[in-house]
Amino acid sequence: MASVTWMANHTGWSDFILVGLFRQSKHPALLCVVIFVVFLVALSENAFLIFLIHSDAHLHTPMYFFISQLSFMDMVYISVTVPKMLLDQVMGVNKISAPACGMQMFLYVTLAGSEFFLLAAMAYDRYVAICHPLRYPVLMSYKVCLFLASGCWFLGSMDGFMFTPITMTFPFCGSREIYHFFCEVPAVLKLSCSDTSIVEIFMYLCCVLMLLFPVTIIASSYLCILLSIHRMNTAEGRKKAFATCSSHLTAVILFSGAAIYTYMLPSSYHTPEKDMMVSVFYTILTPVLNPLIYSLRNKDVMGALKKMLTVGSAFQKTMK
Repeated sequence: MASVTWMANHTGWSDFILVGLFRQSKHPALLCVVIFVVFLVALSENAFLIFLIHSDAHLHTPMYFFISQLSFMDMVYISVTVPKMLLDQVMGVNKISAPACGMQMFLYVTLAGSEFFLLAAMAYDRYVAICHPLRYPVLMSYKVCLFLASGCWFLGSMDGFMFTPITMTFPFCGSREIYHFFCEVPAVLKLSCSDTSIVEIFMYLCCVLMLLFPVTIIASSYLCILLSIHRMNTAEGRKKAFATCSSHLTAVILFSGAAIYTYMLPSSYHTPEKDMMVSVFYTILTPVLNPLIYSLRNKDVMGALKKMLTVGSAFQKTMK
């Protein structure tokens, strides 16, 4: 009996308690409604953008293929954490089993890594489109796009397969309270009763390497793009190039800034409250902002939307 009790207290196979956002709020019911509305908006925006891209032949280009991939990632990304958090608040339960915690952690890390590599692929796409327009159909063929997208998913899953088993195999013999609204790697590691410094260093080095490769591609691509824009003779060409690149750069800055804070800054810079606020930004708000960034500032998307609305209104008139 004593050995069973020891195992329950010293292994990761008993329930964790997610402290979450709502315990920190003075108005948890209002916050729950706001997050639920934001969640629905994020799902609706991204689903509609995917539908619009696939239904309009003019948007069947590599750039919009990558944007549809980004929207799909954002839909799954926000669905990994928010429904569980809202359901816990409504049901008054804030527990999560170790297997569910590990699965949530794996999906979250995989999607975060995949999205960052996808942003690098999108930067390369813009580089080829602006710097090598005549070779664009060959360099960014459908097979190449599929290869790049598959590579993004594969490299992101490597993150998940590395960090999740390492984190979940640590002994958790103290408090089971995770001071977060989902099972994020740094928050779970804080509960371990063993020394995690080596793992934290390993995680830091992995994150540096995983971020360095996409950042290098993004920086190199946009340096070449800026040089190419500078050599353009027409103001219209410069304006179009800046318009297509500024949206992507905005998404890169938003996403990478939050990732660097979470996984690369020393623990002395972190507090549970700061970590949750940053996670809210890139877990809940970024999936809402990305479709707006890539649609409202994009003439092709707005044109496809207007055409769809025109066809819809004409169809309603004929039905009447």
